[in-house]
Amino acid sequence: MLDEMDIKILRVLQEDATRAVAEIGKEVGLSTTPCWRRIQKLEEAGVIQRKVAVLDPVRVNAGVTVFVQVKTDQHSHEWLERFHEAVIDFPEVVEFYRMSGDIDYLLRVVVPDIAAYDRFYKKLISKIEIAKVSSAFAIEQIKYTTAVPLHFALAGSKGSQATKR
Repeated sequence: MLDEMDIKILRVLQEDATRAVAEIGKEVGLSTTPCWRRIQKLEEAGVIQRKVAVLDPVRVNAGVTVFVQVKTDQHSHEWLERFHEAVIDFPEVVEFYRMSGDIDYLLRVVVPDIAAYDRFYKKLISKIEIAKVSSAFAIEQIKYTTAVPLHFALAGSKGSQATKR
């Protein structure tokens, strides 16, 4: 269960996870050791899953983002497993969701250019049969963040407490 101090620490870490624990503690109003303990507990609880570097895709030659909508007419467990295995193996796929509604899957693919996307597409359809694929190329990125909104966290904790009573 998260409290307000945990939320403060998480906000700082989502902004810059490389900051020293003493610096984080000072910003949130804790001394170093209690701040470190809280971070450790958040990691152990799986709230903090990992710490990563966020790269500039253009500078690593992956500046084209493609949203790929996949529709299938096959819904057997075997096909689903084969599709998941096929997609997971592509490093170009940076996000992969099973959806409700008109499409079955949504993939976010990053590549250097349209030709690279075409190669990705051809490899994908050679691995698994798909009923329909629709690709949309992002023209401009308006907002991008890796930060999860934290204003729900305390409400979720309070809601959980009310449910347990």
